[in-house]
Amino acid sequence: MCVKCRYTLAASVMAFTYSGFQLVAEVHYLVTGRRIIGGPWGNYFNLAMDQVLAYLLLSASSAALSRNDVWVSRFGVDQFAKLINASGSMAFLAFIALGLSSVISAHRVFSSIP
Repeated sequence: MCVKCRYTLAASVMAFTYSGFQLVAEVHYLVTGRRIIGGPWGNYFNLAMDQVLAYLLLSASSAALSRNDVWVSRFGVDQFAKLINASGSMAFLAFIALGLSSVISAHRVFSSIP
């Protein structure tokens, strides 16, 4: 597997893991009424992770899609090239979701400042 495809896979796994943690944290908050990472640090953590992972996903999907043209020119269109296109499309959709989450996190951070 190409290095850029591994980069895309690693970025996707990190974003998936973070999103899973966010899901668990929100369910924990709904059940107990307490945040896992409380205070303003939780808001800062959410904003930072949303920003980092959104840009990481964007760069990873761009890198993989740019490499896909080289793959197609050398080997023709095959199942792997189709999977790279699908993976890049999903990474862009995940970027949009994390971008919206980043806007919400930024609102929470800046609305908590007195």
